[in-house]
Amino acid sequence: MKHAGAALMLLAAACGNQSDAQSQSTYDVIIKGGTVFDGSGAPGVVEDVAITGDRIAAIGDLSSATALVVVDATGKAVSPGFINMLSWAVEDLIEDGRSLGDLSQGVTLEVFGEGVSYGPWSDTIKAEAKKRQSDITYDIDWTTLGEYLESLERRGISPNVASFVGATTLRASVIGYDNRAATPEQLEQMQEMVREAMREGAMGVGSSLIYAPANFADTNELIALASAAGEYGGMYISHMRSESQQLLEALDELIEIAETAGVSAEIYHLKASGQTNWGKLDQVIAKVEAAHARGLKITADMYAYPASSTGLDAAMPLWVQEGGYEKWAERLKDPVVRARVAEAILNPSPDFFSGITNAGGPEGVLLVGFRNPDLRKYIGKTLAEVAEERGTLYPETAMDLVIEDGSRVQVVYFSMSEENIAKKIALPWVSFGSDGGSMAPEGVFLNESTHPRAYGNFARVFAKYVRDEKILTIEEAVRKLTSLPAGNLKIKDRGKLEPGFYADIVVFDPAAIQDKATFAEPHQLAVGVEQVFVNGAYTIRDGVHTGAKAGRVVRGPGWEGRDKEPGTLRSYVIEVENDK
Repeated sequence: MKHAGAALMLLAAACGNQSDAQSQSTYDVIIKGGTVFDGSGAPGVVEDVAITGDRIAAIGDLSSATALVVVDATGKAVSPGFINMLSWAVEDLIEDGRSLGDLSQGVTLEVFGEGVSYGPWSDTIKAEAKKRQSDITYDIDWTTLGEYLESLERRGISPNVASFVGATTLRASVIGYDNRAATPEQLEQMQEMVREAMREGAMGVGSSLIYAPANFADTNELIALASAAGEYGGMYISHMRSESQQLLEALDELIEIAETAGVSAEIYHLKASGQTNWGKLDQVIAKVEAAHARGLKITADMYAYPASSTGLDAAMPLWVQEGGYEKWAERLKDPVVRARVAEAILNPSPDFFSGITNAGGPEGVLLVGFRNPDLRKYIGKTLAEVAEERGTLYPETAMDLVIEDGSRVQVVYFSMSEENIAKKIALPWVSFGSDGGSMAPEGVFLNESTHPRAYGNFARVFAKYVRDEKILTIEEAVRKLTSLPAGNLKIKDRGKLEPGFYADIVVFDPAAIQDKATFAEPHQLAVGVEQVFVNGAYTIRDGVHTGAKAGRVVRGPGWEGRDKEPGTLRSYVIEVENDK
């Protein structure tokens, strides 16, 4: 439905005439009578929210105004769209741009880049990525990080997207997969790649130091990369070098990088992994808050589950993985090497502590993802169960699975404390990231299991920790999902409900919002989110996806085009019937 009046209001908004837009008595959308949590952390207020084009046009008593679409939000919460600080929907959105898993929870911005980013990609990395493709296949029609993000927007996606540039990707591009220091020339080359990514809109530099080849970077290399991002206002974000035995030392390194580079820094998925390390969380909190007292900005994100998910590479020492997957798998065929790896897994040392040990043994390791269809019969079984079925010791089983699958094999490690989860959730400087994809419970996505966080992380915050356990107030939970991460990322005009901000808006029922995904049956959408608008487009309506794909690339502080951002006018108008 197109109306001349609506078109005129779109034009007014595009010209930046916010006062004129607010004075209009007719809007595209009015969300009426909901309890508005604006993202600031203030208590909710019952009022109306109006949308014109892709922006919030007015907030308050709009009882005398009219709109093309009126949404009755009485008894519901109205908030800014949620920000997923650690998303792995990088390929999921190529396969299915609807982003059902996250959008059904109110997530309107996916942030990528934990160590690996989808640009800048050399021809070698493109060839490797093409080879790794399994159920989801696609043409690689980009080279730089900015081009990748723009390719998603061209394909059509429902959420907005943003990314850090990955330190692992930079190192693989310039140095390869060997365990050696960068030469001065290579370091300068990587810094220039960071600068290019920042000019394209990257949020900063992301690292994942528990894995090879990321672990081969020393602190000085990371300082250099973070410093290059800092030239453009970017931050440093890291899966730290250890989350278990060397957790405190790893945090010291992150703080040193931030302080020396002069940047803010964030800890990916803050945790103390392994029961022997659970007590270290209080020391972590104390170190971060001491850094705050010195004027450093150190934040963290987390997922609300007692289990992590990664590969069997986290179960094996880094030396066997040097050179990339092909060399790793080839080494694992050597009986002498296998004996060394098994010894390292079975007998932890200060130099290496296996993820299997942190999970309490092979019973705490759940197999969830295989590339090889012949191995998918093991999905949903523990490593202990598969080892018994195969008649091999569990270190041998882990090595064999890596060889046979042609991948690191995706697993879940049950290694964390519920008490610590509640403690972290209450911290005012911790936001949330799923560390998962955004899938649909259908099609190729059902070929693998996954961690339930991919479908339930954000709904779980409100269901378990706000409503049931009362660890957080609803207004604080909204803040930690909206303005806190938006401020950390220095995102413009998102993360709050304010006139002039982009209309990324969620309407949910605080009494009904609930995660449904479980470890046994993870492919289940959350419930309780009733309406979602992304850039003003009605994307979830009465709990059902409308098919709208108005998601855009969200750029970081160094984006060269920031001052030329095209306001609010877009080549589409919301064409939905008002069914009042």
